[in-house]
Amino acid sequence: MKNSKKRKIVIFDTTLRDGEQVPGAKLNMKEKIEVARQLGKLRVDVIEAGFPISSPGDMEAVKLIGQQVGKAGGPVIAGLARAVRKDVEACWEAVRHAKRPRIHTFVGTSNLHINMMNKTKPETLKMAVEAVRLAKSLCDDVEFSPMDATRTDFDFLCQVVEAVLKAGATTINVPDTMGYSIPYEFGQLIKRLFEEVPLLRKAVCSVHCHNDLGMATANSLAAVRNGANQIECTINGLGERAGNCSLEEAVMAIKTRRDFFGDCAIGVETKEIYNASRLVSRLTGMMVQANKAVVGANAFSHASGIHQDGVLKNRLNFEIMTPESIGLAGNRLVLTSRSGRHALAFRLKQLGFTVGEKQLPAVYEKFLLLADKKKEVFDEDLMTLVEDPSAQVKETYHLVYLNTTSGSQTIPTATVKISKDGRILQEAACGDGPVDAAYKAIDRLTGVSGELTDYALKAVTGGKDAQGEVTVRLKAKGLEVMGRGSSTDIIEASAKAYLNAVNKIVARRAGRAAAALSP
Repeated sequence: MKNSKKRKIVIFDTTLRDGEQVPGAKLNMKEKIEVARQLGKLRVDVIEAGFPISSPGDMEAVKLIGQQVGKAGGPVIAGLARAVRKDVEACWEAVRHAKRPRIHTFVGTSNLHINMMNKTKPETLKMAVEAVRLAKSLCDDVEFSPMDATRTDFDFLCQVVEAVLKAGATTINVPDTMGYSIPYEFGQLIKRLFEEVPLLRKAVCSVHCHNDLGMATANSLAAVRNGANQIECTINGLGERAGNCSLEEAVMAIKTRRDFFGDCAIGVETKEIYNASRLVSRLTGMMVQANKAVVGANAFSHASGIHQDGVLKNRLNFEIMTPESIGLAGNRLVLTSRSGRHALAFRLKQLGFTVGEKQLPAVYEKFLLLADKKKEVFDEDLMTLVEDPSAQVKETYHLVYLNTTSGSQTIPTATVKISKDGRILQEAACGDGPVDAAYKAIDRLTGVSGELTDYALKAVTGGKDAQGEVTVRLKAKGLEVMGRGSSTDIIEASAKAYLNAVNKIVARRAGRAAAALSP
């Protein structure tokens, strides 16, 4: 009879340690705790909260995360320490505040790293064993990493692993520190370690893969297939150089391919993945590329006509996981010149327009003419295609004058003058910045106070006098519209875009009111 017992795969998140080592991704104390709280919601098993000896700030952050996030029922809180007494003791001082603390100590074991330390193999082995013994005297949960394991002499690697296990290590992490390994090779390394060091089967075998050759996730999954039961990873794959194994990729690969990883169980709450991705991106300033697996803007977007038609008939035709499974509301059909009639009709129906089979070819022909001129056709463009020419958006409000002041010692203010039906209206407001101040003044003048859901600025010409184009999305009482504005002054372009969106909302409301009064 087949054993139905699932093998627990521990998800060890090192966003706050390895992920924060990315140049420019430094987080302050409040931001670190915010990320740690989200990782708690994500239900990762272990949070590596920092490298306590590296700075007083890291020491304090690990302490606070242990106290505030590492509570009963929460994740294990780990700190990193070199195989040096002062590091291990500092790490314990930081993590001991958590309900479930872990000391993670390491030393380089490849010939390159041993030479870099001016040590010999026996000296390196002694450092590893002494560090683990000290850590074990302080903490029950001890992890050891032979750094640069994939370039370490295999016999010496086995010797180190066996020695630290006997010294009390409960988790052995096998790092592909330089992202050097290939999936089959790395999987075989893990398999051979289990064969040569039987004691490893009584511990947790972990892997920590870097992405220098773009194989961090593949290597981690190959290791799992060969017995590893902890994956060290980061949100959005952040980390040194090309990054680490991406948490969202590894988790969703195992969840999606249950036919391949059927004996594996993961406790991550996948519906929090998207929130975690966006939070880390916002706080670190590290943007997620559009085509990033699982969490990229295009991961659940469909532009090809064949793909759109297939998804509308059955999601499984072109989606291997649902957007809802990672916390998204749904997929997105991107209407371009490659979109088909089915996708166009579906989107028009969502917007409240019913186009019969006889009218659809003519509307689709006009759609293609427009789509050839634009990268993406938006909802407002579609409305123009199907509405009567007399229903074109009227410019109820027109920008006449704009003046803003801001500076490091000045409260940002804006004075806005607009015209409506021949009358001139003027208002001033303060805000978080000149754009925000201008938007608040416009809200007061027009009475259309909506939620700004998106703001984007791009240069449409070159040179010092480049023209900027601002695109905004504004939501107000069930209506969501897009506005555009351009100018060589980005504040003016921002105001124009916002007014453009306001005018569309006013026009849509007027249209609804007229429809309600018609017999």
